[in-house]
Amino acid sequence: MLLTEYRLDLVVQAVRAALKMDHPADAVLRHFFQEERIGSNERKLVAETLFGVLRHRLLLEHACTTDGKGQATARRMALAYWMRFGGYNLRELQPLLRPQEAEWLRGVKAIRAEELLLPLQAELPQWIVDKLRLHHSDEEILALGESMQHPAPLDLRVNSLLANRDEVLQSLQAEGLSATATPYSPYGIRLKDKPALNKHALFLTGKFEVQDEGSQLLGLLLAPKRNDMVVDFCAGAGGKTLMLGALMNSQGRLYAWDISEKRLTNLKQRLKRSGLSNVQPQLIAHENDQKVKRLAGKIDRVLVDAPCSGLGTLRRNPDLKFRQSPQSVAELNGKQRAILDSAARLLKKGGRLVYATCSLLQEENQDIVTAFLSSHPEFSLLPAGEVLKQQHIDLPMGDYLQLTPRQHDTDGFFAAVLERAT
Repeated sequence: MLLTEYRLDLVVQAVRAALKMDHPADAVLRHFFQEERIGSNERKLVAETLFGVLRHRLLLEHACTTDGKGQATARRMALAYWMRFGGYNLRELQPLLRPQEAEWLRGVKAIRAEELLLPLQAELPQWIVDKLRLHHSDEEILALGESMQHPAPLDLRVNSLLANRDEVLQSLQAEGLSATATPYSPYGIRLKDKPALNKHALFLTGKFEVQDEGSQLLGLLLAPKRNDMVVDFCAGAGGKTLMLGALMNSQGRLYAWDISEKRLTNLKQRLKRSGLSNVQPQLIAHENDQKVKRLAGKIDRVLVDAPCSGLGTLRRNPDLKFRQSPQSVAELNGKQRAILDSAARLLKKGGRLVYATCSLLQEENQDIVTAFLSSHPEFSLLPAGEVLKQQHIDLPMGDYLQLTPRQHDTDGFFAAVLERAT
């Protein structure tokens, strides 16, 4: 795409707004596009550059100050991104440059990444590297960080109540889309590109939803039966709820709980398309709401997709690594423990609970589960690998489900399967 002063100005405005970290990057972008009525080429350039800058922010900030004269301004960050990662050369950028910027950009191109400190190479703030180093080698951290620097593919989940994967796959391929079956989830389809699907006929008729393959595997770990009583404890906008309802063939009863009325409103819109009639969205005030207490000991399956740092989703939400902190993670740990304790009371004997996060940090994952098991002897850990095998999913795992972009091409997910014995 030809770079012009106008296009550079648009990019700088958007990047400047995002770097303030006042709001999530996707919300900043949405607001920017509402304010600036611009063409599709400009929208694409702004979005790609903004998210590219956030993915590579640590190296770019370093690059912006290598000449000893400059600061990491939005303009410099955008130019450095285009030069280093955006596929543009100095000749293409030259018409936009001020005096001395060409010389500086040559230096940006020449930076040897392998000579930089690990946080800059992995594009992970020092505090995250420090936490990961407790359980991972520097080589593992670097590989994980590098895998987070690439955009995620677009995964779909076929609604098994209304369609099967083969027919949806063939239909998408017939339209010329590069679509393949996901390797692990029997309901997943992966698209190479990111077409707009919100007006697609198959989407509008409920045949598929957008959902990462890793998220789909959480539903398969819970494995609800048709006439079960099931609770999705932190339902959010309901992606996993919709999958659970389909796995239950719209039978039994499925409670979708959340503390956000806005998120549940979004779920109700999706429910209309899905064909499900067994879902009851309910607003709860907190994890000890009366609705929770009334159902204690009556539920067969509970999914706890706990509020977490979201660091497993950095391919999609690169700004999260700058919006979280050791303090925010410690606060989340308290919520995670409280929600898991409360959700566990719902289960009847022989019931199953899946505790899940999209975090990479052990303190949000194994540590929460270990502490729970030590204080709840009536629960035991079912090896996630065995549960997946029972679902005919060929994905070697040990006690826990642990997914990473590098190994599985999914978001980073953790899950533990807990069973109540008495």
